[in-house]
Amino acid sequence: MNQSALDLNSQRILVTGGAGFLGKQVVEQLCQAGASADKITVVRSRDYDLRQLEHCQRAVDQQDVVIHLAAHVGGIGLNREKPAELFYDNLMMGTQLIHSAYEAGVQKFVCVGTICAYPKFTPVPFKEEDLWCGYPEETNAPYGIAKKALLVQLQSYRQQYGFNGIYLLPVNLYGPEDNFDPKSSHVIPALIRKVHEAQERAEAQIPVWGDGSPTREFLYSTDAARGIVMGTQFYNDSEPVNLGTGDEISIKDLIELICELMGYNGELVWETDKPNGQPRRCLDTQKAIEQFGFLAEMQFRHGLQNTIEWYRQSLLHSA
Repeated sequence: MNQSALDLNSQRILVTGGAGFLGKQVVEQLCQAGASADKITVVRSRDYDLRQLEHCQRAVDQQDVVIHLAAHVGGIGLNREKPAELFYDNLMMGTQLIHSAYEAGVQKFVCVGTICAYPKFTPVPFKEEDLWCGYPEETNAPYGIAKKALLVQLQSYRQQYGFNGIYLLPVNLYGPEDNFDPKSSHVIPALIRKVHEAQERAEAQIPVWGDGSPTREFLYSTDAARGIVMGTQFYNDSEPVNLGTGDEISIKDLIELICELMGYNGELVWETDKPNGQPRRCLDTQKAIEQFGFLAEMQFRHGLQNTIEWYRQSLLHSA
């Protein structure tokens, strides 16, 4: 591990998506790692449309570090419904922001990529060098390829301009304040909401997409944020780095665990005409340990309990 840490206290730091689910945690972890709160800038989509070049230029002006979290993202349903939007929005936001940051003299650019960039049949556990060994899973390929293009851009800008850009690949995230909108949510919040609503309606069955066989790996949002900040501080190389736990769970075991934690005893009905998504997802996390000492800390069962409790409390507060 490289011990020459970036002194965050002296840096003016831009966090795109900093008001979102992961972004709030990143801002908090930056402050805990020594960044000055009054030097952190959070841009919101209502003020900055990062698909527009001039908005990117305005956002990066006078910044030392850019952490790019902003994304148009969702689960399988959104990926099937809006592949063109997901490709265009994520590509244009990222590529223009990187170029603007380079032109503005930003010292370091931290790009947060996606597990969806990996090939559909990547050997498990996913190693960073396997990123280019095939085409992504079809339902999320437009999103994954748009985000993967940003890795190529950062590597190209490092080679030609000496621009210090790094690329981090977090696995599927979960935690309090996640997106629970059924139209765009990922699997954990979608299942938590589905179980809760079945309980509210006293329904004896819950339909679940696919056949339950795919596996996923999940990283608690606080852990992910800590990993991103550690990468910002300590990592300065061109190769991508996975952020995860190294543990996988099948969708079948996941929904059964959520039902257990929420006290639901109904039947699961598998909708096998619906897509499964990528067959397996599990990361090799050794590089993050070696390069900047990151290890996930949250035990999965406890993280799920925290997420369920937050969702139930949010419903009480909104009632």
